[in-house]
Amino acid sequence: MSRSHRILPVLSILWVGCTDPPLMSETTDSVTMPPSTMPYDPSQGGNVTGYATGGPEPTTGEPTTGEPPPPMCDDALKRCDHEFTYPDNGETSVDVMGSFAPDGWTKGAAMKSDGTTWRVTVTVPWDTPVQYKLRIDGSMSWIPDPNNPEQIDDGFGGYNSVLEPKTCDPFTCEAASCGAPQEGQFDWRDAVIYFVFVDRFNNGDPGNDALIGVETAADWQGGDWAGVTAKIEEGYFTELGINTLWLTVPMNNTSDDGLGTDGHLYSAYHGYWPTDLTQTEEHFGTLAELQALVAAAHTADLKVILDYAMNHVHISAPVYADNPDWFNPNDNGSGGNCVCGAGCSWDGADGERCWFTDYLPDFNFGNQAARDFSVDNAIQWIMDTGADGFRLDAVKHIKIEWLTDLRARVQADVEPMSGQHFYMVGETFTGDKPTINKYVGCDKLDGQFDFPLRMQMAYNVLMRQGSMGELADFYDANNNYYNGGAAVMSTFIGNHDIPRAIHLAEDSPLWNNQWADGKDRAWDNKPGLPGGAAAFERLGLSFTMLYTSLGAPLVYYGDEVGMPGAGDPDNRRFMQWDGYSAGQTWLLGHIQDLGAIRAAHPALRRGSYTRLGADADSFAYSMSGEGETVTVAVNRSDADKSVGNLPAMTLKDELTGEMVEGPMVTVPARSARILVAP
Repeated sequence: MSRSHRILPVLSILWVGCTDPPLMSETTDSVTMPPSTMPYDPSQGGNVTGYATGGPEPTTGEPTTGEPPPPMCDDALKRCDHEFTYPDNGETSVDVMGSFAPDGWTKGAAMKSDGTTWRVTVTVPWDTPVQYKLRIDGSMSWIPDPNNPEQIDDGFGGYNSVLEPKTCDPFTCEAASCGAPQEGQFDWRDAVIYFVFVDRFNNGDPGNDALIGVETAADWQGGDWAGVTAKIEEGYFTELGINTLWLTVPMNNTSDDGLGTDGHLYSAYHGYWPTDLTQTEEHFGTLAELQALVAAAHTADLKVILDYAMNHVHISAPVYADNPDWFNPNDNGSGGNCVCGAGCSWDGADGERCWFTDYLPDFNFGNQAARDFSVDNAIQWIMDTGADGFRLDAVKHIKIEWLTDLRARVQADVEPMSGQHFYMVGETFTGDKPTINKYVGCDKLDGQFDFPLRMQMAYNVLMRQGSMGELADFYDANNNYYNGGAAVMSTFIGNHDIPRAIHLAEDSPLWNNQWADGKDRAWDNKPGLPGGAAAFERLGLSFTMLYTSLGAPLVYYGDEVGMPGAGDPDNRRFMQWDGYSAGQTWLLGHIQDLGAIRAAHPALRRGSYTRLGADADSFAYSMSGEGETVTVAVNRSDADKSVGNLPAMTLKDELTGEMVEGPMVTVPARSARILVAP
């Protein structure tokens, strides 16, 4: 989409069905994997690293006849059979696509021909109008049903056919689906998340600033909730195309310093060393200020996700002093400590009981009282703030029962009051997809951060290693992997535990391994801002792919302007608000455009992915659903490249406004085209 024709990034609400050492990935062998063990760095603060079932209800008080009783269920779960037909005029295939099911616009239903008529019977919602179209021969152009005069504007210059509300006897009952938002609920597949690292973002109230006396890079730097609220009210996030804010841990942290494995002392500016779990972090502000932030966000149509650290507390926390039996002992049972990566392993049973460092006692959530206390505390933060979701830290280091207990409480106590689904996304820093998937499900997390995708994209796109065919293979296997495709994963290219992504995108990447922690340049020989345009264009290309594929894309604060930074704490510099270079200015505008494009095209957020082709330097795919198909052609090389196997028609590039002719188009160096029917 050209800058002059930017669409405001407003999303409609639609009904639709502690970093720890990464493990070896099950993904492509070409990607360099991280080491299997590593010491915990306390500077990273523990971070190194509806849903109810439905069904028939028994009848009562009626005589039995030997036949099974008819099903009974709420109208919302009743379904009727309906046969769609279309005359056979020699077509190869005909599919009906529509709102009859949560995936009806993406997967549809294939018709079969008897030689004269194409037919398919599908179940449709009880007493509910159904919009639909017919897809002929798998083409991009979907047509209304020529035999149905009832039509409605589809919002894209065409029309959907409308099946009038239908009731039936007998009917069937469908179980309430896991994760499918009901009418009036926010669809979390529409989320575009911005990670606000509060202490390093914007100082709105100098009155709550306070240093503890460690080196500047590891001390508090003044960012607070008042500063975030100011940026909400200025419209910064809205202009960027963001609709969800992830805020660092809100609870009060220690004022003590902590020794990192790099020999430097750190403050708790990151929020991961909590002491009083019931009070707000004094450097960030009061509860009233956090509530005001959430209220301002909601006024601006922004959701708010709170970071919640449940694995441990700081050793000075009263809850540890008062309830030592709620915590695992720092004892490996063999005469040594149980610090992760030292006396105990990061993984397996040890991983659930080890201390991240000797001043962060680890909760034992096998103790029901400890688990109840922690879950109660998490629920209280939701109730007190009105937050819309949690980012849950280091989930593989806790017992899974904590997650299932929290989900049950959210369903019972939070969602009935809010009328919205409470989104929970987890952090499991690993390349092992089964480990990540273990914690995703209807009774656990909605999704996790997709570390395997990030590392694959960094390797193939930013670093230009391997081939784009490898990335295409990864996409093919990844899109429906987590929870059978029902997960809402968060996709990202940068976060607070890895060096700034811009440095992997330089002509000569600063590290030769996309898993590198960048600590070798975290304090000395810190990297500066790259010159020229190439690194910014490569980073922009990665964001283009994130914004045009499934998942909730994440922007780590400062990545929208390509901020520099090595490993922690250098990757957490204070936010740059002005003085942008030409490359930074271009990248900021590009991400603003991507936000508008993603908002304008539901297929990019909820569509069905199809691989169109890939080779050494290019990758083409389409996203189809909700009455549209968007085609994406990517070129990572440093020269213009022709990309083929695209639709054989005139197409509009939403990034530039250009009209191009398929099935082969030229894609400029280090860029992509996002193509739609004009």
